[in-house]
Amino acid sequence: MTAIWFPTDEVLVGGVWSRLDGTLPVIDPSTGEGIGAIARGGADQIDAAVAAARAALTGDWGRLTAAERGRLMARLAGLIRERAEDLALIEALDVGKPLTQARADALAMARYFEFYGGAADKVMGDTIPYLDGYSVWTLREPHGVTAHIVPWNYPMQILGRSVGAALAMGNACVVKPAEDACLTALALARLADEAGFPAGAINIVTGLGSEAGAALAGHPGINHVSFTGSVGVGRAIQAAAAQNIVPVTLELGGKSPQIVYADADLDRALPFLVNAGIQNAGQTCSCGARILVERPRMAEVVDRMADRYRALRVGPALDDLDLGPLISARQKATVERYLAQGAGLTVAAQGTIVEGAPEGGHYVAPTLFTDVSPDHVLAREEIFGPAQVVIPFDTEDEAIAIANGTDYGLVAGVWTADMGRALRASRRIRSGQVFLNNYGAGGGVELPFGGHGLSGHGREKGFEALYGFSTLKTVAAWHG
Repeated sequence: MTAIWFPTDEVLVGGVWSRLDGTLPVIDPSTGEGIGAIARGGADQIDAAVAAARAALTGDWGRLTAAERGRLMARLAGLIRERAEDLALIEALDVGKPLTQARADALAMARYFEFYGGAADKVMGDTIPYLDGYSVWTLREPHGVTAHIVPWNYPMQILGRSVGAALAMGNACVVKPAEDACLTALALARLADEAGFPAGAINIVTGLGSEAGAALAGHPGINHVSFTGSVGVGRAIQAAAAQNIVPVTLELGGKSPQIVYADADLDRALPFLVNAGIQNAGQTCSCGARILVERPRMAEVVDRMADRYRALRVGPALDDLDLGPLISARQKATVERYLAQGAGLTVAAQGTIVEGAPEGGHYVAPTLFTDVSPDHVLAREEIFGPAQVVIPFDTEDEAIAIANGTDYGLVAGVWTADMGRALRASRRIRSGQVFLNNYGAGGGVELPFGGHGLSGHGREKGFEALYGFSTLKTVAAWHG
């Protein structure tokens, strides 16, 4: 096993790594045992980090051209690729991801920095035809200091898509990782040092959300806040930022439907149907948790999904099985409370927790429920664990009504051979992304991502994220 190659109990502020008096334990979800500690930063460290970021904007970082920023980001992407195996191991130990998934996340983080590094000098303004004697044009400029509150379910990917876009536009970043998942953020910051990023461009403060996170969200020196996480915390962050009239990008989760019509190609659909529900042990905002099936194919879909469920194995992250543990004992208890509310429903199949899995690990067997009412709590609320429900429907209108029948609207999938029906569904479903005869499109760094309703607002990924991390200035020149 490769050792973690850096101290984990330090914060990065203004290019300086330092230890604090207080620490928080790092727990391995596969065993429930401590494997280290992180610094317990708070309001003082956030103040210092915001000041360092502000200084970077008027210093070396702010003086770089867009092309120079892009080259730094490309260099960082290369270092991430070189250390992808180390990063994957750290992620597996810290958050319980099977190694294959952790490795994919490391490479996805590299891809974000590659994409946004390449885009840094390609964000253009417009010229606007106007009155005689005037020339008018627009400029895209950075907000300034951006706050990034990163969740524990995809620490590398979400840091890459958020910080990468912000840096490409010339912002200076203050990052508060989730206290359950800090290690790869700290590793990324050390690689950024190695890549040559100026002091203060990236600042990392670890700590509790109620302390460091709250201080960052409401800090008067922040110009934009990006948050991915729960609806409750998202409301609190938006309220805190509102006191300073600061824009906020929120990605808050979902209860995503996958609609399976009777003419669907099940051989193609089935791997997507299941994987979208159990990837990362179901701890995925875009989890395809609701399987809506046209009644003539209901029995077949359930039987074939059940076969796949019975083959699923759950165990320690380093065993690299289908599923690892949930992130924490707290999250395990939450998921188990939801599953208990499925009493009385039909359980079509469950996966297996492998023999020898540590008793202290946070393991939950994936569960497939069938013939679930659209109004049932398991069909309406985000479980954030490995559970899917199968819901029958009879008509196209009914399928759309069920798909839109939650307070979320993040991702949806439609499986049908009738492209007219698929295109109609893409217009009618209330969702930030709709996938036709696929689900997720391989992650899609280039594909704008965000939601409606309780899934939040604003867009990440692709060029839309660059627009979100910039402000538009209009210049009108009179020349006669």
